[in-house]
Amino acid sequence: MMLINSHFLMISKSSQKECFENTLLLHFSMTLGEFEFILDKDVEEAVYVDFLVDKEGKISVLNIDKNRIIQEQIPEFDGIISRSLKSLPPIGPALKRGIPVNAKFRIPIVLNSEETK
Repeated sequence: MMLINSHFLMISKSSQKECFENTLLLHFSMTLGEFEFILDKDVEEAVYVDFLVDKEGKISVLNIDKNRIIQEQIPEFDGIISRSLKSLPPIGPALKRGIPVNAKFRIPIVLNSEETK
């Protein structure tokens, strides 16, 4: 819910979730852009990050689902993603009927090592 000109504007849960996920993807993209990875071969793979936002708004990584190629070529990937999540500005917890609840999310990150020409 947002306050605009002294009126409450209701934003759908799906819109809020989409905004949150897009913000996270942008944050991950900016974080990964700070690193230069040396890869043996081209990579175009999706990695799935499962995480929890608890009742206090704290984020914790539950799982990072990636294939063997990513594990071998970018062994530091999990640590980078975990640090990236922890560096997010404080967020509020999900609410159900106005009560803070735990919420699980799964965000896909597409890794593409192709050089832009």
